Amino acid sequence: MSPSVRPHEKFQEVYWLQFEDDVVERLATKNLAPGTRVYGERLARVEGVEYRTWDPYRSKLAASILKGIKLMPIKPGDRVLYLGAASGTTASHVADIVGIEGIVYCIEFSPRILRELLTVCEHRKNMIPILADARFPWQYRMLVEEVDVIYADVAQPEQARLLADNADFFLKEGGWAFLAIKARSIDVTKEPSEVYKKEMETLKSRGFEIKDVVHLEPFDKAHAMVISQYKP
Repeated sequence: MSPSVRPHEKFQEVYWLQFEDDVVERLATKNLAPGTRVYGERLARVEGVEYRTWDPYRSKLAASILKGIKLMPIKPGDRVLYLGAASGTTASHVADIVGIEGIVYCIEFSPRILRELLTVCEHRKNMIPILADARFPWQYRMLVEEVDVIYADVAQPEQARLLADNADFFLKEGGWAFLAIKARSIDVTKEPSEVYKKEMETLKSRGFEIKDVVHLEPFDKAHAMVISQYKP
């Protein structure tokens, strides 16, 4: 029996993939760079199209989908600003979703990690690697155009403020934001629920309307994903 694939019930360019030796379906995206892997994920070819599995233990966006987010407003052709792209695990799946008509601006602070990201970007021409500190969006304002979505996954004490500062520069009115809140990076003395509430209040004060929140356990401890819409 060959692998089988079916579209996700709600989200564009997200799929359920099941291997012949597997009892469960796994999240997947179409591989924009057939034959290449980013982080050791499994590949499968079905009816001439190659898919790559999307590991929720390696990607907070995948974890969010499995935890039941109600909306995932990243679609083909979108321009996405990805803050904290690291070595490109989730960013590469976002690149698969937006496709060749879309673009993913990948902001990463660490030169060492950026070298790994560059390898991924060589195979995905819609990913633009930028060595920069996401706390200072004016430093890369000449490199990034207006975007439809900001995705923020940064280990900083003021994560919501950092996202909002970037939104002021780059996010279109009515655009969307994903904030992966890392409670322990913000305040280890407070309960994660307190931290989530404070960060969401910051977003609201900066013109965002909270649309959905999911906690990411068991995939990521003391993490939550907040999806909001920018209405300054």
